[in-house]
Amino acid sequence: MRTHHRGVSEMPPVNAPGKIPLLVAQLPDADALLPYLRQIDANRWYTNFGPLVVQLEQRFAASFASTPTAPTVITAASGTAGLELVLGALELPPGSSVLLPALTFVATATAVIRAGYRPLIGDVDASSWLLTPDTARDYVANHRVAAVMPVATFGNPQDVDAWDAFTLDTGIPVVIDAAGAYGNQRIGRHCHVVFSLHATKALAAGEGGLVVSYDRILAARVRRLSNFGIDLERGSQVFVAGENGKLSEYHAAVAHAALDQWPVMVERRRAVQFRYQRMLDHYCPDLRLQCRAENGIYPILVVLLPPGQHARDLQPELLSRGIETRQWYCPTLDRHPAFVGCAAGPLPIAHELAERLLGLPFFVDIDEAQMRRVASGMAESMQMAHA
Repeated sequence: MRTHHRGVSEMPPVNAPGKIPLLVAQLPDADALLPYLRQIDANRWYTNFGPLVVQLEQRFAASFASTPTAPTVITAASGTAGLELVLGALELPPGSSVLLPALTFVATATAVIRAGYRPLIGDVDASSWLLTPDTARDYVANHRVAAVMPVATFGNPQDVDAWDAFTLDTGIPVVIDAAGAYGNQRIGRHCHVVFSLHATKALAAGEGGLVVSYDRILAARVRRLSNFGIDLERGSQVFVAGENGKLSEYHAAVAHAALDQWPVMVERRRAVQFRYQRMLDHYCPDLRLQCRAENGIYPILVVLLPPGQHARDLQPELLSRGIETRQWYCPTLDRHPAFVGCAAGPLPIAHELAERLLGLPFFVDIDEAQMRRVASGMAESMQMAHA
């Protein structure tokens, strides 16, 4: 899967070396899929909670905790669908405010709106780049907040113990948008977690999502809402309207194959992260990374430029060297027309980060020469921008 720049020409000079893409999706090949596709052929069951989907939910549940202490996992058609479903399952009053960070992908906010609620956009921590429980407590003290949706931004996991304590103290439900954080994000006893299986994630099925929760009643509502709201235990009637948010057997087949390969992919990603970090430290000692666990499994690589430098100023020069980049989550949510007026107040940290954050090429098969080109190109581009 190739990605595209925002507002920057895609054409490097004719004599430039081969372009280094921002992302290259890593999904199972046909040989890895074949055993699961044959199961679909034998079952002749293609959607509507088929055997592969049921088995997949059980495999994911076991990956979070051993039975019988494992949480419930409900698959969804996408991570965004998962967010909408769990928000709907909370059954908040229409128009309720859901607190979420300014520094996140737009789907976090669109899910809130499509569930019938209103985004309340808050600031983030300067080191972790996350909306934290402490920050949320400050907002709750000054605003009517019905739910909180913190994000595991760039795969950096949220502190579920702290969020569980937040829910116990305030009575406010928490849904963690952990779209790109599978392998990093733990599951809390009281907060609910949603993962994405989009092609750009570290564990990918092309499309898909997971809702994970220890609340069995809420999980049952999520499953029901994912099937149009049909209540199979009460005469197949619809008491609360849902959507068609189910995962197909074909997407489940890809996810099964991806899970089979996951241990190998984890080690490969960690090895790339380690080598890349050393290269960047050597060429660009002034760059900063998100405060996060070094042994995590991250889908992308985002760096923070030194104060006074802006990502948009470096992008044209890097592209002229054949290096694709992206300003992740710029503009911040509050600066999109759809969410104007939703800010809970000033957002100085998120606005500053959005100007200085830059996503660099990062994928499993990136080689040493490409890493060196990126690191040296960053160093020279930063020097030129500073001059």
